[in-house]
Amino acid sequence: MPRTDDPAAIVWFRRDLRIEDNPAWEAALRAHDRVIAAFVIDPVVMQQAGSRRQATLSAYLESLDRLLRVRGADLIVLSGSAPAAAVARLAAEAGADEVHVNRDPSPYAQRRDTAVRRALASLGEPARLIIHDGNSVLPPGSVLTAKGTLSRVFTPFYKRWSAALADEPALPELLGPTDPPPADGSPRPTGRSRGDDPPWNRLVDWLDRVDRYPETRDLPGIDGTSGLSVDLKFGALSPRTVVEVTGLHSEGRRAFVRQLAWRDWWFHLLFDRPTLATNAFKAEFDSIVWRDAPTDFDAWCHGRTGYPIVDAGMRQLAATGLMHNRVRMITASFLVKDLLIDWRLGERYFRRELLDADLAQNAGNWQWVAGTGPDAAPYFRIFNPTAQAKRFDPSGDYVRTWVPELEALRSSSIHEPWAMGPLELAGAGIVLGDTYPERIVDHAVARQRTIDAYGAAKRTQSAK
Repeated sequence: MPRTDDPAAIVWFRRDLRIEDNPAWEAALRAHDRVIAAFVIDPVVMQQAGSRRQATLSAYLESLDRLLRVRGADLIVLSGSAPAAAVARLAAEAGADEVHVNRDPSPYAQRRDTAVRRALASLGEPARLIIHDGNSVLPPGSVLTAKGTLSRVFTPFYKRWSAALADEPALPELLGPTDPPPADGSPRPTGRSRGDDPPWNRLVDWLDRVDRYPETRDLPGIDGTSGLSVDLKFGALSPRTVVEVTGLHSEGRRAFVRQLAWRDWWFHLLFDRPTLATNAFKAEFDSIVWRDAPTDFDAWCHGRTGYPIVDAGMRQLAATGLMHNRVRMITASFLVKDLLIDWRLGERYFRRELLDADLAQNAGNWQWVAGTGPDAAPYFRIFNPTAQAKRFDPSGDYVRTWVPELEALRSSSIHEPWAMGPLELAGAGIVLGDTYPERIVDHAVARQRTIDAYGAAKRTQSAK
């Protein structure tokens, strides 16, 4: 590592694999003539990621390296040791006096930053760890109630988030500084060409469809969502950029931006409540007596529950590392409310398998579905998987894509094959329990079992 008498700054990229609208990168460039870009292969993080997500990370790192080379820099990838030792060693070799990062709210990341800060302080020429906020639209601690606390209910948070967002300055690299805004209130043209920038291209393509978002977002059989979740997870797109480019000038755009506010809320909540992934937000539900049912859990993981919409979602996850958001809610509800299996098992499984796995979003949404989290629906409101399937996949196209053994069934029958007669099943080439599994649980019976278990947990808590 070449070194001069002038101190350098290190930008330690983590979940912010981009150059544009990256506060850590921008701050380092403002303060230093020498800026070193680095990424650390963290063995703890890599062990928690499946092979598909590891390959996706490699692709994003290659893209970041190309972006840096255009600017005359290289991405240094460090591996083989704990991040604290690797970053401190690089700082010593390069003569760096600052290491810039963007905040990660997970408990592990917080402990890692503490270890890195100590390692940097122990150098003969100490370096500082400087944390910026580039992984959420608004930073944790900036959206608080009148009492100075983080709201445990989303709607009040969203109102304050929206007001704070309106006071944020525009991003100069995205908006032309001299062009007036269009008369309809939409964002000014970005002036950027598509070129070889897949995340940006996906965002621009989404803008052609976003106005229909309220009508399409819950339909898994069509291309009705943004497809940006993986780009946001790895930080190839800044959430602030996505909000700014999308704008608020239609119902569809406002609905989509509201989802990014949900993303911020979970980010802020995890920073405020580090136990979000390990303890029920509503403490009484840590007393639920969950079923120890490894066979049922395995059937859920592999899409063999006998409920076509659940099986379709889990098979999509296994095949692609992704799952439509509405189906995520259905499959999660089925595990917790139909099988009465601990939500934490499902959260960990999703976190390992999803390409867009993010601790804050994953844990927060699992708690929401389980009814154990903040602003969650009452525990006795339980998704009926068949009713959900008929409402959001009425033609059965989504199920046919991922459960091809049912493709010959009529749309009126495909979501509940157990209700069909044997002759009709045989005509479609289906033998329940052979070519397609029998239901592993009756929803009506399971629903009552869950209500009883949650009610018992509440009574146990009240008796203490």
